[in-house]
Amino acid sequence: MSKLIEVAPIHDTGKGAGRVMTMSTIAFTLMFAVWLMFGILGIPIQEELGLSDEQLSWITALAVLNGSMWRLPAGIITDRIGGRKVTLFMLFATAIPAYLVSLANGYLMVLVLAFFVGFAGNLFSVGTAWNSAWYGRDRQGLALGVFGAGNVGASVTKFIGPPLIAATAGSTFLLGIQGGWRLIPVIYAVLLIATGIATWLIVPRVDRAPGASKPIREMLQPLKNLRVWRFSLYYVAVFGAYVALSAWLPKYYVDNFDVTLTTAGLLTATFIFPASLLRPVGGWISDRWGARKAMYFTFALMLITSGILMMPNGFLTIVHPGGEQTTHLHYTMGLPFFVVLVFLLGCAMGIGKAAVFKHIPEYFPDNVGSVGGLVGMLGGLGGFFLPPLFAYTKTWSGFPSSTFFCIFVLVVICAVWMHWTVHRMLAKATPELAGRIETDAP
Repeated sequence: MSKLIEVAPIHDTGKGAGRVMTMSTIAFTLMFAVWLMFGILGIPIQEELGLSDEQLSWITALAVLNGSMWRLPAGIITDRIGGRKVTLFMLFATAIPAYLVSLANGYLMVLVLAFFVGFAGNLFSVGTAWNSAWYGRDRQGLALGVFGAGNVGASVTKFIGPPLIAATAGSTFLLGIQGGWRLIPVIYAVLLIATGIATWLIVPRVDRAPGASKPIREMLQPLKNLRVWRFSLYYVAVFGAYVALSAWLPKYYVDNFDVTLTTAGLLTATFIFPASLLRPVGGWISDRWGARKAMYFTFALMLITSGILMMPNGFLTIVHPGGEQTTHLHYTMGLPFFVVLVFLLGCAMGIGKAAVFKHIPEYFPDNVGSVGGLVGMLGGLGGFFLPPLFAYTKTWSGFPSSTFFCIFVLVVICAVWMHWTVHRMLAKATPELAGRIETDAP
């Protein structure tokens, strides 16, 4: 093991950094697609098994849960033994339950397999720690942003899923593999194995493990810092809500705008693409102007868009003294306006995700694995709680737009906490501190 692991300083960029970033991004993109494949597969599964909306929401939620709960230990292990080994293990291990999904024949079996498939989501904290070990601080924001753009994998099933499901429904292929929605997880299982082999061949065998000689207790020490938990809440808003909406939007479009599953998948991609591909831009903005300024922009845009999206269709009815009733302020949100607002919401999340993780190597350069793992874990857990919350608030209120009310409230809490923290720091110091708030804020 000692021959394959190099304890290198985190600020030093090695010759293999480009290969690490390339393969970790490809692997993360695929694993993210697998992690969120039930956003599309869930709709034909719901029809086949006769599930309620609440039952369907738990399939996605359990996948998100297992893709979040191991992020802290995965980040720590990556710091200790290097990202190469952990990435290879996760790719090969996820291929097994992904294939078994194609054989599921009942709700309980789908739930169990969705949970195990969800293990794929933990690759995020692995890749974050792995890339941080190979890139200097002046390039970490951009590097982590490029890696994080692998979130675009959430759109893969939205593109390939509906056409493949429609074209192969009722067909049987080699080795008894069935068509329709059951074909998708088989394709993913094959791609996971192929990506694992490519990663084993391409990335440097001499890896970097900045925490190889560091005790676990020391690596967990920063988790006592309130700042870590504040960053985690930010990540619930920009990542947890992104995961939840990526899985929830196809059904939202089908139910509320009467579009086909294929169209719903394509429209959902207009949210996923900016929320993923703008992550490198968010990293560059954070490198250039500071992560906190990027977060202010993110929260402001999220509040505006979710505030409009949460308004239900309807009008005001006024009853006059004589008993006459008149209606005023008719409000109906059409599909084009809805798509534009969701696109802008995705832009905000893409920038915000990078800004949150720009903070971590700045404040905790020697504990990126543990801190990034905790932030990623709690952010992902937000994606676990939100889909059922969307379903139940819709049932309780009767308004589908309550989905965005949940997001609006979450962002308000984050924005108030961040601004209160900044204001409190400035109140205790002198006004000139505002100029260097990026490095001195608590």
